[in-house]
Amino acid sequence: MTSPHADERRRSTRLAVVGRGRMGGALATALPDADGPFGRGFDGAGYDAVLLAVPDAAIESAAAAITPGPLVGHCAGAFGLDVLAPHTAYAMHPLMTVTHTTASFAGAAAAIAGSTAEALAFARELAERLGMRPFELADADRGAYHAAASIAANFLVTLEDAAETLLATTGGDRAALVPLVRAALDNWADVGGRDAITGPIVRGDDVTVERQRAAVADRTPELLVLFDALVERTRALVGRSS
Repeated sequence: MTSPHADERRRSTRLAVVGRGRMGGALATALPDADGPFGRGFDGAGYDAVLLAVPDAAIESAAAAITPGPLVGHCAGAFGLDVLAPHTAYAMHPLMTVTHTTASFAGAAAAIAGSTAEALAFARELAERLGMRPFELADADRGAYHAAASIAANFLVTLEDAAETLLATTGGDRAALVPLVRAALDNWADVGGRDAITGPIVRGDDVTVERQRAAVADRTPELLVLFDALVERTRALVGRSS
């Protein structure tokens, strides 16, 4: 529960969201007391804080357009606070995929940072207002953090698309795979990779793995390098101590 002092700060802090893409729209919708989303080139005049929800490559130019005075923050996971200089800076990256402007952030983690105690406190408060669980992330860790997020979300979709592509050669569609994918993901969330993994590699059934490989090579040869890499990584996972 937020304190009365936090509620008072929230009412007295004028926040502007900049960026008319999916993230900017979702944040502006989820923060009813914020204004925007404004387009790039917005100067922040009259606001106490500005949150930039623009493409990574546009952060520096969007920050440069802000008149000195307000706190200036971004939502980029891979970038630190240096791209916001010379402003008093903060960062608040929702660890959540956003595909539409009505996305909910509740329950997600949020990586936060601040160039001052005030800026860090604002980033934390902003995350909590969105129902997220904030944690501090050092600039030096942002590359690894963002790569992990991409593997977990972006590469997962790429992997499932590969499975769908192969299954389509049999006449099946992704609806058949969905319950399996959800169960596997839930198992990983509950017990971690080593204990959640199932299938022929866990059983040491190399004959079946070779039959799978031959099918991939025949039906979707463009996926063979990916299949081989995943087999190697899965064998390493199976051999890893829990």
